Amino acid sequence: MVSSRPPAAARPGTVSLRRRGPVLERAILDAALEQLSRVGWNGLTMEGVAAGAQTGKAAVYRRWPSKEDLVAEALRAALPTFEDAPDHGSVREDLYQLCRRMRDAMNSLPGVALRAVVHECDGPSAERFQGLIFTGVLEPSNRLFGEVVRRGIRRGDVRPDATGKLVFDVIPALMMYRSKLCASEWPDEDIAEMIDLVMVPLLRARPV
Repeated sequence: MVSSRPPAAARPGTVSLRRRGPVLERAILDAALEQLSRVGWNGLTMEGVAAGAQTGKAAVYRRWPSKEDLVAEALRAALPTFEDAPDHGSVREDLYQLCRRMRDAMNSLPGVALRAVVHECDGPSAERFQGLIFTGVLEPSNRLFGEVVRRGIRRGDVRPDATGKLVFDVIPALMMYRSKLCASEWPDEDIAEMIDLVMVPLLRARPV
């Protein structure tokens, strides 16, 4: 007589999730971002990411052969997009709203993860992630700053020569410096103060 046995119970604490393709990849990328935000670049492991995504380590390595490849893809896929520049008819208000967008991006999960990576990486890895900051954050935000300033020039609110790279670097430089070295979270009142005391005087049209 053959007796039937119930299937073996899953080990305590484990969950079997049959996911494939984009669904599994998204879970792995999300787990990488979450781990980065908690333990940073040096603490992140492929094993930890696999556990967070509830999959096997082999599934991670099949798609991304190194930690650097995995983190770069996770950040690239999750960074907020900067689309149209705000247009409220005022350079001051447009810059204020744009800076609030930047602040929110910096404080988002991918923003926190990206800052952790850049602060901890050395050598070629750091260069790769610095390039990601430039193409994914600084270049798009500078493009929008440029749109706001050029619109102000056409209205006569901004001096015509205020379109150089150094001018557009002022806001990102201040925000990144004070976030990194002063632990500033850039509340709305600090953003308003930066715009009123630094950017408006810098951009103001000179009297004829």
